[in-house]
Amino acid sequence: MGSVTGAVLKTLLLLSTPNWNRVLAGNSYNCDDPLVSTLSQASFSSSSELSSSHGPGFARLNRRDGAGGWSPLVSNKYQWLQIDLGERMEITAVATQGGYGSSNWVTSYLLMFSDSGRNWKQYRQEDSIWGFVGNANADSVVYYRLQPSIKARFLRFIPLEWNPKGRIGMRIEVFGCAYRSEVVDLDGKSCLLYRFDQKSLSPIKDVISLKFKTMQSDGILLHREGQNGDHITLELRRGKLFLLINSGDAKPPSARAPVRLTLGSLLDDQHWHSVLIQRLGTQVNFTVDGHRRRFRAQGEFSSLHLDYEISFGGIPAPGKPVSFPHKHFHGCLENLFYDGVDIIDLAKRQDPQMIVMGNVSFSCSQPQSVPVTFLSPRSYLALPGSFGEDEISATFQFRTWNKAGLLLFTELQLVSGGLLLFLNDGKLKLHLYHPGKLPSDITAGVGLNDGQWHSVSLSAKRNYLSVVVDGQVASASPSQGPEQIYSGGIFYFGGCPDSSFGSKCKSPLGGFQGCMRLISIRHEVVDLISLQPGALGNFSDLQIDSCGITDRCLPNYCEHGGECSQSWDTFHCNCANTGYRGATCHNSIYEQSCEAYKHKGNTSGFYYIDADGSGPLEPFLLYCNMTETAWTIIQHNGSGVTRVRNTNPENPYTGFFEYVASMEQLQATINRAEHCEQELTYYCKKSRLVSKEDGAPLSWWVGRTNETQTYWGGSLPDPQKCTCGLEGNCVDSQYYCNCDADRNEWTNDTGFLSYKEHLPVTRIVITDTGRPHSEAAYKLGPLLCRGDKLFWNSASFNTEASYLHFPTFHGELSADVSFFFKTTASSGVFLENLGITDFIRIELRSPAVVTFSFDVGNGPFEISVQSPTHFSDNQWHHVRVERNMKEASVRVDQLSPKTQPAPADGHVLLQLNSQLFVEISAYFGSGSSVIYNFQENYSLSKNSSSHAASFHGDTRLSRETIKFSFRTTRTPSLLLYLSSFYKEYLSVILAKNGSLQIRYKLNRYQEPDVVNFDFKNMADGQLHHVKINREEAVVFVEIDESMRRQVHLASGTELSAVRSLVLGRIIEHSDVDQETALAGAQGFLGCLSAVQVSHVAPLKAALQPSRPAPITVSGHVTESSCVAQAGTDATSRERTHSFADHSGTRDDREPLTKTIKSDSAVIGGLIAVVIFILLCIAAIAVRIYQQKRLYKRNEAKRSENVDNAEAVLKSELNIQNPVKENQKEYFF
Repeated sequence: MGSVTGAVLKTLLLLSTPNWNRVLAGNSYNCDDPLVSTLSQASFSSSSELSSSHGPGFARLNRRDGAGGWSPLVSNKYQWLQIDLGERMEITAVATQGGYGSSNWVTSYLLMFSDSGRNWKQYRQEDSIWGFVGNANADSVVYYRLQPSIKARFLRFIPLEWNPKGRIGMRIEVFGCAYRSEVVDLDGKSCLLYRFDQKSLSPIKDVISLKFKTMQSDGILLHREGQNGDHITLELRRGKLFLLINSGDAKPPSARAPVRLTLGSLLDDQHWHSVLIQRLGTQVNFTVDGHRRRFRAQGEFSSLHLDYEISFGGIPAPGKPVSFPHKHFHGCLENLFYDGVDIIDLAKRQDPQMIVMGNVSFSCSQPQSVPVTFLSPRSYLALPGSFGEDEISATFQFRTWNKAGLLLFTELQLVSGGLLLFLNDGKLKLHLYHPGKLPSDITAGVGLNDGQWHSVSLSAKRNYLSVVVDGQVASASPSQGPEQIYSGGIFYFGGCPDSSFGSKCKSPLGGFQGCMRLISIRHEVVDLISLQPGALGNFSDLQIDSCGITDRCLPNYCEHGGECSQSWDTFHCNCANTGYRGATCHNSIYEQSCEAYKHKGNTSGFYYIDADGSGPLEPFLLYCNMTETAWTIIQHNGSGVTRVRNTNPENPYTGFFEYVASMEQLQATINRAEHCEQELTYYCKKSRLVSKEDGAPLSWWVGRTNETQTYWGGSLPDPQKCTCGLEGNCVDSQYYCNCDADRNEWTNDTGFLSYKEHLPVTRIVITDTGRPHSEAAYKLGPLLCRGDKLFWNSASFNTEASYLHFPTFHGELSADVSFFFKTTASSGVFLENLGITDFIRIELRSPAVVTFSFDVGNGPFEISVQSPTHFSDNQWHHVRVERNMKEASVRVDQLSPKTQPAPADGHVLLQLNSQLFVEISAYFGSGSSVIYNFQENYSLSKNSSSHAASFHGDTRLSRETIKFSFRTTRTPSLLLYLSSFYKEYLSVILAKNGSLQIRYKLNRYQEPDVVNFDFKNMADGQLHHVKINREEAVVFVEIDESMRRQVHLASGTELSAVRSLVLGRIIEHSDVDQETALAGAQGFLGCLSAVQVSHVAPLKAALQPSRPAPITVSGHVTESSCVAQAGTDATSRERTHSFADHSGTRDDREPLTKTIKSDSAVIGGLIAVVIFILLCIAAIAVRIYQQKRLYKRNEAKRSENVDNAEAVLKSELNIQNPVKENQKEYFF
């Protein structure tokens, strides 16, 4: 489809069969009956017909009557085909054909609906799609499921485009079912009052649902009041709904502020709108037309004192005084329910619980106002007036979002003058000019581009010129009025025709885009319906009997508190003072870590950090200490020394710590960091940490998980352990902590807590300072973090088929992708994610061009950034791509960004369903292995238990998820081995016959459970995929996405004290079964890909240029592809450089890579992937260090960041037994 409209429309969901899924309609009942086939001829009408045999009555689907369909006299965009269903129906689907056996068919169309056959409304999907793709030939049927369904009596099909070699031709069918409703019409002075049955009221649950339609912008929909000004009110104000909850005597005083929720916009359009209010306890849901607001009431409902009655449509009088101005609702209510009670039905039956106040009727009147929509700046409406009249007068109403545009022009007779009425900066200006005289100008109104209806009346005659806007009169002085005036005969509303028509119409600020209604000229109302057959006036690009205004700020797509404003075609976001920038305030102006600031060359100082980038968390201020490592320092309110006395278990002391950031911000910062720590010092004099009698904790601290922690500074998260216990240097070797010696002299347990999942410390509890001479003190240092594991995450791609894959990229409305790359290749794909039709792709199109391609349903778009120099220069380049509701953009390095505006009306949701590919795999040579150490086997100190669990009991697995792919031709082979300090293990092997075996030994005293897949020889050189998921004793296994099995283990439910993960050959001696031992001795020869054990990705860690400490690589392990071609030896294609022999110097701020020139389709080089929303690399390395030298070096670095708390406290507390300096630290 060549046109822009076609590009917008062509990717609507096309169903090729009528057997659709009914769930899509949102109905649990059968609502798919054909509705058109049984209608009479009189139920069809149209704008025109080509001949009597082409009339609208022949437009039934699959019928061949007459000429085989409807065709209008002239094929243009002002034609329409209309059906009258006889009563309001629920319409769930539509279907179209062309004219039978002809070249007449429609390729795109609009669908409109109405209750009365007047005041039409366009059907829209995704809040923005206005049209449907039609037919490609005369006889095939195109079906569309309507989401949501339509409730209407009249439908109108408006062709937009048709076969260029034919004319408009249509046959149609509509599917749905009967729609039943109860309706009441309120005249603006009446209301309904419902008095409750007190016994039926639920104290914790309320549900109110209704539909309404009105032409008035203000009015009370429901109201319930009580004593002291308490009330709950649902009110329409300026076309928006407000839910107001006020507690007049709420305590504390801060609770007295009323709850005010706002939803909806332009609700005075005389169309049905749905409202749902749900309360369950203190949780309240407020929903208008599918848009929902949620809030949790903080005592408002429980403190409200309300009467046992509720009114609908107004506030009955006399009654209790109401503290706000109000107006009765004028319009119709439908299906009004309060806690399941049908209010309208009770009113119709004159139930004694209902009081009807004023005049109401139980059918909905249809006001006959005819709006017209000026669709574009080229739109105009020319209406005839009278020539030579000595007065010019006109009245009308308008609504628009645009600040400027022509409203009315008329020429003056006898002189070449004219009268213009136009908007300028949201104000109305009346300008009268004629030769030889000074022009007369009047300005009236302000902010008239607010989307509301505004009334205008102008009058010009001898010595008089005035304009009235919304009842406010503005006029010129008699001296400025015209001496004489004669009307020119034609009134141009909204714009001017093309100059070729010979008109003298002027439009200095362009045409008007918006709606008008109630147009009168010389006090005579213009019948706008008569415009349609061309009997009255002339027009262009006009939509008659419909106001097509839409609120583009609902929902508000401006993120992070950005302020939304709009014009007719688009919206704008003001990002001032938000800390974000971009078209939708999506991009943070701050870096995500101190490491990022250091990379930019910043020095030590205070910086704002936005830890989640474009995510929902706000930035916060902290200190960055730019030493050799960038340290993040986050302070709290309790940094001083605090003494504690006179406490006991019944009267504990609790110290709370409040940080300069929220817990969510802290968690995001900690998660990004490579390492975090916090110094906690507990000073004691006859104050124990643990009870001697029963071992119960007497003091403890709490972290962000809100769990009690009883290990103290420097220790692993092992209960009731301190640093001196691990070092073997406690003041009393019987205990694991110095303070547990319970001596009558000052000592301490101090050190750095470094288990990230428990940080930061949020409070400390002390209970043992109530005995004589008992005293304690504590000091907590700031939270310290270093490194940014997402900033320097890197992977290397050296073959055509190398890739990484991640879960589906979810960025339906807005998302961004950012990464660094360097390469010597001339082209290749960086990343790609596909949907059914939607996709995103970022690629190096040529040596100097980076291209972002995408499709969200409106057809494919491409944006390219071209550099004057090549990107394939083996230097680092930074790419940032963003796609949001307003535009898509791509930026590379400091080059000017390129953007692609989003279409004003079209698909907006990016819907992807495949994996995101940026993958890497590894080839294992003979005898090679990768060992990932979860924990090292530390030597036991003299006051440590000889039982391994005392050190490693925290790492126990009751569940794990394992995924990997492999390709090999050798048996037996060890694919994966997970070991324990307790001689428990999990092994995945290929047996001699090529069968895949999974062996769980969860009890050292029992034989392993064996899950055997012997359906084929899996050492066949093909790529196989394995997924293992265990929940305690239940194991689910999936092979190649086709073979699935669930088994129950007999050996146990927990793998205790996990030690290491081995890929390839088992090097160390292990006490395993014979089959595992044989496979472990052989190891693995072939390719392993995407290995993941829960959150650990060992291949990624192994293939990093600077391997983290937990990884040991032996033998020939190289990056590779696991893709084998037919007839190719299973291992012959693995030819990439080895990670065992990197050479050259390395800047510790830059990942090392060794690139290989390639002209392949997938880029060679190194990508550092940093995804700011939802896209992240789920591989977290867990590591533990033992070396004292490393601890001393880190202690020296810490001294640059934290004051020497121990020296201060020695002086203050007269410490008699200082802690030794040589403390051991463990990084976890």
